[in-house]
Amino acid sequence: MPKIMPVETSGSRRGRGRRVASSLAEINVIPLVDVMLVLLIIFMVTAPMLQRGMEVNLPTSRRTTQLSEERIFVTVPLSYQQNGIVQIGDEPIRVQVLEERMRQAMLTKTEKEVFLRSDGRVLVQEMIDVMGHLKAAGVEKVGIVAKLPGER
Repeated sequence: MPKIMPVETSGSRRGRGRRVASSLAEINVIPLVDVMLVLLIIFMVTAPMLQRGMEVNLPTSRRTTQLSEERIFVTVPLSYQQNGIVQIGDEPIRVQVLEERMRQAMLTKTEKEVFLRSDGRVLVQEMIDVMGHLKAAGVEKVGIVAKLPGER
């Protein structure tokens, strides 16, 4: 609020009888912070209540697609060098049948990916042969499974 101050009257200067001087108004920050904290608490309490969804009974269908798919693991054991047998999951099969089995397994999959595990002593060429059979069966991605040095 402006202050009214009396002006000294000197003989040679004639001015107005009063002079207005403005003072610098300061904002008190403490009540502002208190109000902001109260508003913050109110919003923190009410926000989870506002995110309530609607209850809907979804219709059922005879033909549905499975959202989470099981991963398919193909294992190449060390005995592959002698007998040519690999494993899909826990089922041992000959490598000549691998292509047809994987083609059947990939029919229902949306992501056509297979994880390939092998013994550390299996030759790289043998792993590439198994990968070739997988790719010929329609597998788009082949991941090679490895373990960290400290794992069993």
